[in-house]
This record gives sequence, structure tokens and C-alpha cells, in this order.
Amino acid sequence: MSAILVTGADLAPQALDLLQGFDIVYAGKTPTEEDLIALCQRHDPVAIIVRYGKVGAAVMDAAPSLKVISKHGSGTDTIDKVAAQARGIEVVAAVGANAAAVAEQALALLLACAKSVVPLDKRMHAGHWDKATHKSLELGGRTVGLIGLGAIGLRFARMAHALDMRVIGFDPFAKNLPDYLTAVDLDTIWRESDAISLHCPLTDDNRGLLNVDTLARCKRGVIVVNTARGGLIDEAALLAAVQSGQVSGAGLDSFAVEPMIANHPFQGQERIVLSPHIGGVTSDAYVNMGVGAARNLLAVLERRTAAAGA
Repeated sequence: MSAILVTGADLAPQALDLLQGFDIVYAGKTPTEEDLIALCQRHDPVAIIVRYGKVGAAVMDAAPSLKVISKHGSGTDTIDKVAAQARGIEVVAAVGANAAAVAEQALALLLACAKSVVPLDKRMHAGHWDKATHKSLELGGRTVGLIGLGAIGLRFARMAHALDMRVIGFDPFAKNLPDYLTAVDLDTIWRESDAISLHCPLTDDNRGLLNVDTLARCKRGVIVVNTARGGLIDEAALLAAVQSGQVSGAGLDSFAVEPMIANHPFQGQERIVLSPHIGGVTSDAYVNMGVGAARNLLAVLERRTAAAGA
């Protein structure tokens, strides 16, 4: 029986139903490269479903029968795609499977920053009543700049539009945009946005996209939301911008190093709202991503089998 390696501890039952006839091998919640290499050497999987950890050349070389690497979600930055291509291994992703979940998390973080939800909650629990002194931000009529207009970015754009926000976005690959979303360049994003939300994959070209220079070019008091990848932001630059007031608040669901290291400088910062990269972690998205990953790898294996028999 051919094996499929899951770099996680579980998979949705609906996905497992699709993969009957395969031996499913789980790597656990925090697999190291050494763990994955050992499992590949032991089971020689024909496919890997990537949930946690990284899959690089060494893991691929430990699985001679490997034909496809299927991402449990949309972001494939943890997979060495160059190494995979060189070895004839296809990389596929469950694009859009968690779009609703992540977009809702981005909206929650934006609202939390604009309405000071976390600090007001803390003050209330401590017995304070700040009605006479607090002023929150009204989002209607303000401009939100989106970087990345894929399934998640477009879903978020629709939500922002429903709040009567002006929606602008940058994505050199996006086509057929809705009429309420205006495509602009990055300079316009920095110059005109009252809030910026990141929805793009992490690449070598955009690593550190939000940095000392770009943050300085933004409106003073801009809100920053990131539910994409932590590497898009220079974290030291963002912290300094929050502390200076250049950024009025930041809502972050992803970080340069995950899990977040102990005593991270963001911890304890009142105007930075944190969540542990759970934007796509809902019961619905869990099923959608598992089923999407299963269907994608089956399509590749079936196509490969058909080509070999032709």
C-alpha cells in the first residue's frame, strides 16, 4: 500500500475518506526536518500533505517515490519549490480553502485596532470606565490598502467595502477586479491608506516589504494588519513605528519566527494585537483545506498514472 505523509497530527475525516487505499502516516504537530527525513526513509511516500514544518531537498531525496507535495492551505513558502521542480515533484495548494476564515481574522484584527478592543477590555476588567476620555476610529469613509488580491484579499475587500471603506489594492497578477476595488501601485498604498492589510505570499522579492522606509512613507497613525506571512514585515521597524505613533495599531497573526519566541518585543505592547497564526484555523477551514489537499494530490497521482500507462 502506497503511503502519504502528513506533516501534522491529524487530517479531517472527510479528507481521509478520499484517501482510502493509502497508508496515512502522521509526523506530529511539530515535525523537524530530521523527523520528516526518517519517516520518508521508512515509508517512501508517494505524496506529502504539508501542514507544519518545512519540506526541503533533503526530505524529498529521502522519498524516491515522491510525486506530489500538497499544501494543507494556500501558502507554499515552507516548500522548496525549486528543489521540487528539479526532481519532477509537483507542488499544489488548496487555494481559497481558508479564504473566508483568514479574511474574517483580518477584519477582526482591523476592528480590534480601530476600536481599541483589547486595551478597553483590560481596563474594564480592572474596574475602569473610560467613556469620557476614549475616542475610537470610525472606518467608514477611510481608505484600506490591500497588498495581495487573491482569494483572501478579495474576500477581505468585499468586507471592507461593506463597511463603506474606500478599497485600494496592489497585485501585479490580479485580473477582473470588482468595481469597488481600485488597483494602484505600492507608492499609492503607502501614501493614501489609513489601514494596510497584507494578503500576499512571501517571496524573496517582498521579504521585509514593510520596513523603516515604507512605514515612514505611510500616513501617520496608519493601522497595519498581517494575516499572511511574518517575513513580510521588518518586526523591529514596526515596533519602532508603533512606539513613535507613526503606526497607531497593528493586528498580527503571523511572525518572522513561529511559535513566537519567549519575551518577544511585541509582547506587552498595548497597541499591538496578537494571535498565534490561527486565521485559517476554523472547523470549516480545517475540513476545506484537508479535502482540498487530498483532491489536489489525487488529481496529480491519477494524471501521472494515466500518463505512465499511455
